[in-house]
Amino acid sequence: MKVIFALTALIGSAAASKRVLKTAPLNDVKADTKLGNSILSKARKLEQNDDEVDFSWVVDYSIKFQGCHHVSQWNDEADGEEDVRIQTKRLIRFRLCPTGSCTETNAGGCSSGYGDYIIDMAVYLDLYLEAVEELERYNCEYLEAYTCACNDDDQQDDGFDEDKCLYDCYKANGVEDICADNNPYEDDEEEQEEFELKEYMECAQWEAPDNDNNRRKMEEEEEVEYFMGPYCASSGSAIHLGIFFDESCTNFADDEGGDETYYNLVGDHIPYGINDKSVVGMECISCKESEEINDNDDNDNNDDEEEEQEPIEFCQDVYQQAGKCESNLGTDSVNEAACTYMEGIKIVRSNGVVHALTGGGSKTASVFIGLFVATFFLLGGYVFYLRSKVDRASINLSE
Repeated sequence: MKVIFALTALIGSAAASKRVLKTAPLNDVKADTKLGNSILSKARKLEQNDDEVDFSWVVDYSIKFQGCHHVSQWNDEADGEEDVRIQTKRLIRFRLCPTGSCTETNAGGCSSGYGDYIIDMAVYLDLYLEAVEELERYNCEYLEAYTCACNDDDQQDDGFDEDKCLYDCYKANGVEDICADNNPYEDDEEEQEEFELKEYMECAQWEAPDNDNNRRKMEEEEEVEYFMGPYCASSGSAIHLGIFFDESCTNFADDEGGDETYYNLVGDHIPYGINDKSVVGMECISCKESEEINDNDDNDNNDDEEEEQEPIEFCQDVYQQAGKCESNLGTDSVNEAACTYMEGIKIVRSNGVVHALTGGGSKTASVFIGLFVATFFLLGGYVFYLRSKVDRASINLSE
């Protein structure tokens, strides 16, 4: 019995120690815990409820993708037998670096004067693609205005073709696939259905192209439903599109992120899939508005340059909605609401490659678990000993 009391006291003291730890600094709060999700939620609300937050300083910074991370959590909306009980929550971590020191070749982007942020993947990707489209549109217009010299004016000869001139200019700058609507040198070019990437930035149902071969395969598979959506590469350094069996995009259709299934049904690899480039690049996206394109060579807008610039919408939106850890920003007023949450996601950079790792288990918790297991077996042994004595006494009385 002394052993039992001693062990009970030990467990009690351990529990007391555990209660004390709750008031200690939350440096080991993991990203996949309920408390971690609560911290991130409060970090967002802090900015949403404060209409006076001044983030005009962001205009001098650039956004650099840092990596992505998966968190498994209970699906509150699951009510049927076929619904996924444990779904995957996907997060993106990005950094605001001073534009002058942000580099694409450095996986971290910069080494000082930065802020780290974390945001829901679907939210970031939607805003990111809009920003990329705007930037590509601007670059095309800039080339046309200042580089291509394809205006159909009196200086051009009689055989001048503006469409071919622009196409040649785009091709010389490696952007014909982005800027040109079609190839003017190919009159009989067949129009191919363009893949709409934005439709799958959140998990959405995907149907294979309707042809005889696919129809037979679908009939053999008893009309299996497929879903397409973004997921984080195992290294955490890229975001790919995959094919899944469920509407939360948790269960892959095959071991290749759904690429094998897609190939069997379509005859090609998934755009932005495991065998293609990442949806998000490693470039530095400046938060400063691009210069206004003026067809006239004279720049008479000197007064506009003196006005205070606002950051582009992409930077404003992701900054407002993200959890923040600005400990290294180097300014007087910083937001550190999400620092403890982000401690649970370890970003390792080697040779320009980002690896996202979850933090290891708590040593304190491991000790408590070990003590509990040992106590369980000791108590079990003591109960067996008492039961044996009772059985022997019962035998003696029956005799």
